[in-house]
Amino acid sequence: MDRSESLLPLQIAVMTVSDTRTEADDKSGKILIDNLNTAGHYLAEKIIVPDNIYKIRAIVSRWIADESVQVILTTGGTGITGRDGTPEAIKPLLDKEITGFGEIFRMISYQEIKTSTIQSRTLAGVANGTYIFCLPGSSGACQTGWNIIQDQLDSRNRPCNLAQLIPRLTEI
Repeated sequence: MDRSESLLPLQIAVMTVSDTRTEADDKSGKILIDNLNTAGHYLAEKIIVPDNIYKIRAIVSRWIADESVQVILTTGGTGITGRDGTPEAIKPLLDKEITGFGEIFRMISYQEIKTSTIQSRTLAGVANGTYIFCLPGSSGACQTGWNIIQDQLDSRNRPCNLAQLIPRLTEI
């Protein structure tokens, strides 16, 4: 980390995917917002969306098209039961998938929850220059995911980071 440089703060949108969560009990969304604020980034928008692939896709598509949003974090809907459909909603929107994110997430998660981590369909990718990270809905998984993501969203991280690759920032 090169602390002699200034952090280039990012605009990050947060989506909680749930049929039952409200702003009052959305612990995972709050963890993500607290972490991004602590890291020096800005909250572009926060929303809770039901487990419906078309509603998820509509909002994420709007954020992808919005030049002021550089990163999207979703929490919830990545499991294998019921209405879990976040990966199905997001994957068609991606220009490129960042497969290493899910691999690292499950490797770290294995240390915490053992083989239960195979049920996580954590996903990351880029669409229209916007980075998207889809995390499980548990607060522990959101913290684990943020711990992986945070350095890549820090423009001072070396040898490389995702922030320096965001076209909307490099054009400034």
